[in-house]
Amino acid sequence: MQQTARRVDVLLIGGGFIGLTLGAALAQSGLRCAVIDREKATTALDDKFDGRTSAIAFGSARALRTLGIWRRLEDFAEPILEIRVSDHNTPFFLHYDHRELEPALKNEALGFIVENRDIRRALFAHAAECSGLEFESGISVVNLEREQNKVTATLSDGRVIEADLAIAADGRDSQIRRDAGIPVARWSYPQTAIVCTVAHEKDHRGIAHERFLPAGPFAILPMKNRRSSIVWTERNSEAPRILKLDAAAFKAELERRFGDFLGKLEVVGPRWSYPLGLIHADRYVDRRLALVGDAAHAIHPIAGQGLNLGLRDVAVLAEVLADAKCAGRDIGAPEVLARYERWRRFDAFALIAATDGLNRLFSNDIAPVRLARDLGLAVVNRVPALKRFFMRHAMGLVGELPRLMRGEPL
Repeated sequence: MQQTARRVDVLLIGGGFIGLTLGAALAQSGLRCAVIDREKATTALDDKFDGRTSAIAFGSARALRTLGIWRRLEDFAEPILEIRVSDHNTPFFLHYDHRELEPALKNEALGFIVENRDIRRALFAHAAECSGLEFESGISVVNLEREQNKVTATLSDGRVIEADLAIAADGRDSQIRRDAGIPVARWSYPQTAIVCTVAHEKDHRGIAHERFLPAGPFAILPMKNRRSSIVWTERNSEAPRILKLDAAAFKAELERRFGDFLGKLEVVGPRWSYPLGLIHADRYVDRRLALVGDAAHAIHPIAGQGLNLGLRDVAVLAEVLADAKCAGRDIGAPEVLARYERWRRFDAFALIAATDGLNRLFSNDIAPVRLARDLGLAVVNRVPALKRFFMRHAMGLVGELPRLMRGEPL
């Protein structure tokens, strides 16, 4: 028997950080949203599901606060007050300090470090209480028909949903993007990210460290309770050996790179590893379809900007669709989606190019290249105006900011 279609304004495919945040934003603007995720909630909320942390820039935190999500996160968020960038064993470094910002921002954190499990729990809790947002996990879209005036999705349990617009938030290997025939530029780095958490004897004082080693960046990110998250980029040829080491040998390898500036270290919890790669979709929109987050672009974690890039997609697309709704326009119309793509494409491409270039520039030990980059760090460190610009960029405050990133409601 033909299933009766359920009707919503927007169908979001993918209930990760980006999908759920966008669903909350659209629901706040009065659009009815259904968020479908193939992962069961019980699996996604398990502590073993994801051992990473995320850097949430000041602008992103402001958007989450405006949406009412940040109140569920602030107790778990460790402020980043300073960032220290250094190159291997050279004396040159770049030091960002929030106190050096203009008066309106000098008391604000540059960003925050939050464990992914805490972000996921906050988003799930918010979705459960968000009027106009229906979130279902453990369900997938088996067929998506995008017609001239609507989209029709058939779910894995046989139910049917109709909407004015479908949004793919289903990650870097997006099935929806593939089915739409949208090509991607793809690059696999010869690097693996090793992720773990360490407890340390001394207080980190809210300082994040990014150390560039020949194999890639080694990040020490401040967490709550005198802990730090380690994002250790290693060559693919070396990472398997390190991951197989016993606890004592792994700690010794870690300490060689970490140093002793925070006193005695202890690795707490398991270690994870993730392959590193770059993806950029040829286009972000198609007929009654928009791509957001990793479905549109995935970058190297060198600057900790991956989630923030996706959250800017959220803020822009939510604003574009809210404006169209207020004007009585079709939210899935080509000209509406084109505005989203124009607004987001340059920013995403610029950050992709910057992170890729930085990784290539610093992940080597060629003497002339090392000298040039170290001089660059020293120059930026000595020019206050330039340093403030880069700090504002890291905070997500550069460029044409959507309303949510300015702390304004949709």
